[in-house]
Amino acid sequence: MSDLREKPRTPRTWRDAQIVQLTLVRFREFLREPEALFWVFIFPVLLTAGLGLAFRSKPEDTAIVAVVTAAGHAPPDIEALLSKSKNVVVHAMTADSAMEALRNSKVALVAVQDASGSVSYKYDPARDESRTARLIVDNALQHAAGRVEPVATTDDYVTALGSRYVDFLVPGLLGMNLLGSGVWGLGFALVDLRRKRLLKRLIATPMSRAQFFTSFLISRLAVLTLEVIALVGFGVLVFHVPLRGSIGSLMFIAVFGALSFSGLGLLVGTRAKTVEAVSGLANAIMLPMWVLSGTFFSASHFPDVMQPFVRALPLTAVNDALRANMLQGASLTAVMPQLGVIAFWVVVCYAVALKLFRWK
Repeated sequence: MSDLREKPRTPRTWRDAQIVQLTLVRFREFLREPEALFWVFIFPVLLTAGLGLAFRSKPEDTAIVAVVTAAGHAPPDIEALLSKSKNVVVHAMTADSAMEALRNSKVALVAVQDASGSVSYKYDPARDESRTARLIVDNALQHAAGRVEPVATTDDYVTALGSRYVDFLVPGLLGMNLLGSGVWGLGFALVDLRRKRLLKRLIATPMSRAQFFTSFLISRLAVLTLEVIALVGFGVLVFHVPLRGSIGSLMFIAVFGALSFSGLGLLVGTRAKTVEAVSGLANAIMLPMWVLSGTFFSASHFPDVMQPFVRALPLTAVNDALRANMLQGASLTAVMPQLGVIAFWVVVCYAVALKLFRWK
């Protein structure tokens, strides 16, 4: 019944002072948790560094091949021909040693030349590097033996900022970090207050549920600025990730996205009473979006029948808007469809959270 009674109205100056004090409390709680500081600021940077190094731009492919030649084989000598190619590393081996090296992944391909001079390739077609090695080795061998292409072609390699995997990855990691800190940061904080029976003590105060939620949001948005600076700044300085859109538009998208994720966090924590309960709810919300929303790979890989559902997820909208801003220089007008999806989640999450929230 205490949730249903109407609390006395307080002057606006007092209400503002209450929100300020509540917001400071949220800051103190956050700063006193070293684990939270690590997961919000340090972990995303380490994840970006690890994935950025693992999927950095690689040099031209080189094939490692074991060559087995029969005694008295007819010309040409494929070992000598392949040794002329800069893209092929040749190891002369016996048949048994070559097959063992192939099984142990020490070589990607085995080329066997019989007495008549013909060549057979032995490799595992399920291995990408073996299929690539087969193409490289055969192309090098045929050209070294005198094959002439009917159409003259040249290779012109272009590596542009914005087309690398790390450029795709950084906006996705930013969106993932905003989702995690919003859902975990607010949902867990509410449950922790409820578990410690601190929320019951707030019933007697003139503070409303809206003011209580507002204090969480203000503290969350203040930390958000540091999150964006840390992750985007690291990507730009270390991996030269392009930042083609305006900083103001980028911050607006991040703030707007964080509002929707904070709403999800408040919704998760409105009724949950234990850490186990909020952990299960948070994971049930976040894990599907990490997979479906294009964090580590494009969401367009999913079947067409799933696309309406995937595009309706808030993390998909945030990731698409961040990438459009950072990599394409898109303005806020150009990402209005994504902002519309985010706005829908903001309205729905806060409306439902206010409706369901109980102090006890």
